[in-house]
Amino acid sequence: MNFAFYDLETTGTSPAFDQPLQFAAILTDSQFREIERVNMRCRIAPHIIPSPWALAVTGMRPAQLHDPALPTLFEFTQDVGHLIARWSPAIWTGFNSIRFDEEMLRQAFYQNLQPDVFATQFNGNTRFDVLTALYAVWHSQPDLLDWPVDEDGRVRFKLDRMAPMNGFAAHNAHDALGDVEATIHLARLISARAPDLWAELLSNRDKAEVQARLATFKPMALVERFGGGPPRATIGCFCGTSASNPNQVAFFDLDAADPADLVVADDAALFAAVDASPKIIRSLAVNKTPALLAVPIPNAAQLHRAEIIVNTPEFRARVGKALAARFPEDAAAPPPAVEKQIFGGFYSHADKSLLAEFQEADWHRRQEIVATLSDARLRQLGRRLVAFHAPELLSQEERGQYQTWLRERWFAPNTPETEWMGLAKARQALDEVRTKPENNDELIGEIEAYLQHFEV
Repeated sequence: MNFAFYDLETTGTSPAFDQPLQFAAILTDSQFREIERVNMRCRIAPHIIPSPWALAVTGMRPAQLHDPALPTLFEFTQDVGHLIARWSPAIWTGFNSIRFDEEMLRQAFYQNLQPDVFATQFNGNTRFDVLTALYAVWHSQPDLLDWPVDEDGRVRFKLDRMAPMNGFAAHNAHDALGDVEATIHLARLISARAPDLWAELLSNRDKAEVQARLATFKPMALVERFGGGPPRATIGCFCGTSASNPNQVAFFDLDAADPADLVVADDAALFAAVDASPKIIRSLAVNKTPALLAVPIPNAAQLHRAEIIVNTPEFRARVGKALAARFPEDAAAPPPAVEKQIFGGFYSHADKSLLAEFQEADWHRRQEIVATLSDARLRQLGRRLVAFHAPELLSQEERGQYQTWLRERWFAPNTPETEWMGLAKARQALDEVRTKPENNDELIGEIEAYLQHFEV
């Protein structure tokens, strides 16, 4: 199957409240021979203030954010959606893409009323992350690659250091296309030097394959990385599926505890084991390409403990309930912002058909479609899009409501409750950028002037 390597440059780090500014991708065959490449950019949406850190890192000038020659974010999501459909089926691959780029892309689709929010997972598409593969390489075959190490002795798994250290000389860091080329280089190295490991990691992109491997109850190594420490492997086995999410399963650390003790424990002790730190029972997302590796020769204790879990289905069911209860919903809590409701349910068939029509219609018809959508999330996002792109269609009252909402976004206080980049938060970030010795005074001046125009 072909690989679709891709990367985004964005206005910040929040998938819900930032946006892509650049999407670059290279389609290759299974041997990493290039078939096609694209490099798309877009304008910034009216309600978003970019992080000064993001502009400083990428070198993007504020004037570029409003370049009239570029498509709007809405048009950009249409172009990316058409590209995904044209390149399908493929293995959509990036560097830290499942944790970041994928989430950012989903939000862009969701907030711009694309019918297929999960386009990179459906229609024969699967996902893969080269950063996760690097963790597995470091754990199982560390001599395969050279690893950048800081003065404090910590290994850094950053693309702009890993790729050059391992022979990629032309890396244009913090540009989406340059990062895509560097990611392909690392993937090619791992595939060539450790083909069996590469094949095993690739097999984990198939959720059904991961579930089938876990269902054997054989001890396996789950390689993960937390904080700034090195990747580490948990030797464990499957011990239940979340009662509320079939993609979330429990993975019992066979070296940390004896399941026999928990089989007879009450619910409070079992729930504590799920929440314990260090964890005895880990949560594993079967649909996010985990680094799950075979253990060639499990020891006797691991095999014995796995056998206990095999023979106690009622224990696995209780663990599944404990997983589901970890993050209970607070009925009294106010509803989250519409951006945070992306996983609030699948669209109805009728709404999905209307969204397909919405993408092809003119703005007058789009406004009519928005009013007929049954999903409250989609109606709210749709009204926002009409205000962004066809304000002449709004009533005087609607224009006033839109301007009030826009200013509330821009002038939100710099508090933990404000999850997006408002002016106060942006100015604080700009002051921090100024303190860095490598700062660009000209760019900082441009960002300062850009922020001032919001107060006019």
